[in-house]
Amino acid sequence: MSEVLKEYLAYRKKKAFLLGGVLLFLSVAAAVALQIGSSGFTLREAFRDEAARFILWNIRTPRVLGAIFAGGGLAIAGAVMQGLLRNPLADPFTLGVSHGAALGAAIAILLFGAGTTHSSAADAVVVNNPYLVVVFAFLFAMLTSLAILALSVLGGISAEGIVLAGVALGSVLTAATVMLQYFASDVQIAAIVFWTFGDLGRISGRELLIILTVFLVCFSYFYLKRWDYNTAALGDEAAKGLGVNINRARLAGMFFSSLLTASVVAFLGIIGFMGIISPHIVRRLVGGDNRFVLPGSVLVGGLLLLLADTFGRTVIAPVVLPVGAVTSFLGAPMFLYLLLKTRR
Repeated sequence: MSEVLKEYLAYRKKKAFLLGGVLLFLSVAAAVALQIGSSGFTLREAFRDEAARFILWNIRTPRVLGAIFAGGGLAIAGAVMQGLLRNPLADPFTLGVSHGAALGAAIAILLFGAGTTHSSAADAVVVNNPYLVVVFAFLFAMLTSLAILALSVLGGISAEGIVLAGVALGSVLTAATVMLQYFASDVQIAAIVFWTFGDLGRISGRELLIILTVFLVCFSYFYLKRWDYNTAALGDEAAKGLGVNINRARLAGMFFSSLLTASVVAFLGIIGFMGIISPHIVRRLVGGDNRFVLPGSVLVGGLLLLLADTFGRTVIAPVVLPVGAVTSFLGAPMFLYLLLKTRR
């Protein structure tokens, strides 16, 4: 065996070992999260008591799996956006895609009867037509993505300017959501504000199945195109010289990133900065090779969102903090750090 081949196999083994460690940590965190709740039963007790078993499989398990796949989905969407736009600050939240999806979902719920509103804080919105919500969330997320692509490809805006444009678009979309609230009833206002918090407690088996299906489709596509994303890091001209249609790759990547973001935001609300934090942590661990960055982003994103949700459920229990607020506290300092680092 040649020395080059030995070094390559050692390189792959090291990366696989690091990702395996993250997977182990994620498994432990999931087991701990399954045992945390107001009822106070353990996993061993859940297999002997029928009521505990019902809570485990119908409340805690969907919440834990939802955290893993929602966090992993937002993280891999951020990793793809950063690679295709060649911007370390890009993610569904900073580019306004999450705000676009939230506006679309809010329109479906409040104007097209996709949800039922209630006055109780524990059950402010019940989505009775998740397919319509996902369609509207996706359409508005895609419109936001197309606007970002038009600014980057046709407008010739710099990498830093793209993020600023995304912030501006996010402000416009937030203003549109506020206008909806202005013409809504007081109960509807409370419902849409509650919905946009970002909360994993509202997920059920039906919503989890939809998120999981979209996640598997998008992840399969992203991993299939991993070499194209590695090539895109070299620049548009270099990618074209190597036979990659960079414009098509960018459009398709943003399409699937928007779909993945929409499926999460439509059911869970806005969960910010996961697409920034996770890919940068992974790149610190395994470098910039998308063969490892993409699955690593899924694992780290799922782990971070699961830890954030567990923290929100326990820090001032029995009050449960919305996970969107916890991730914003984590992500905002990281965003400022990366912004200052990019400026230097």
